[in-house]
Amino acid sequence: MKRIFSSRPSPALVIACIALFASMGGVSYAVATGSIDSREIKDNTLRAQDIRANSITESEVRRRSLDGTDIKIERVGGNAVKEQVLELDKIGKISASSVRWALVNENGDIEEQSGGFTVMSKPGINGQPATNPNIYIDAGSSLVGHGLIATTAIQNRLNRTGSPDADPAFAGDVAVGRCNTAAINCVPTGTNVDNVLVVRSLADNTDVASQTRRFYVEVTE
Repeated sequence: MKRIFSSRPSPALVIACIALFASMGGVSYAVATGSIDSREIKDNTLRAQDIRANSITESEVRRRSLDGTDIKIERVGGNAVKEQVLELDKIGKISASSVRWALVNENGDIEEQSGGFTVMSKPGINGQPATNPNIYIDAGSSLVGHGLIATTAIQNRLNRTGSPDADPAFAGDVAVGRCNTAAINCVPTGTNVDNVLVVRSLADNTDVASQTRRFYVEVTE
């Protein structure tokens, strides 16, 4: 008489099979439903070619999670930055500031400018004595918080001896300041306000209006 052996699986085999089916079924279900999340993806396994172009939007990126090390050099252009999204205190470095300028000649008149400048007073004009060499210029807007620069122009009328300048040179002294400050109180009518600057540009250290030099004045915005 043949003995019939029991084919009942062992408890260990049952547990192993359940684990196998669960793992296979879980992945299959995730693939079928498109519900793969970070638990199914190993760290550092996704590459650029695995992601469809334009499929990641701002809603998928956690706020303030990207920094400079996540962006390749020269990959972000002007079209990638929306207007008014950059705040001044968030910018580490400003490449260049806009500058307005004017070229003033020996007579205290503006010869060239980028725009917005008007001479308010010069020697003999607007109640200013003819011996006062200062040039008062309205910049067209408040100068509070803006930088002022004045430089002697290369083409000057006289040299230090009073003769025509055969060799254009950066000769002379020049100084600039904003009116209506603790240090500067501008006297000519209407000049002691925040949008007016005063420039003194002389061939020598003497206060002689006839020795006024050509100069450039710049206002940083």
